Amino acid sequence: MAKQDADRTTLDLFADERRPGRPKTNPLPRQAQLKLNKRNQLRRDRERGLRRIELKVDQALLSKLNLLAAERQLSRAELIQALLLQQLEQQDFD
Repeated sequence: MAKQDADRTTLDLFADERRPGRPKTNPLPRQAQLKLNKRNQLRRDRERGLRRIELKVDQALLSKLNLLAAERQLSRAELIQALLLQQLEQQDFD
């Protein structure tokens, strides 16, 4: 059987052929890259004075938050922070 350049169904014939693509730019495996990036993100947040809190809400509230954040062109975290600050300011005046 002759090797056809357009025939990609017989992969063993093309095993040694280098395919064009994005070159590998990081020596670490993907999981290690993600772990390092997350660690760096947490360090940057800490330096900016940010602290992490977790909040569980139902799907309906999450959808409303997403819509409102999109309307105001904010991230969901920025929107929640603004709403919390607004509520706390109202409590101080009552």
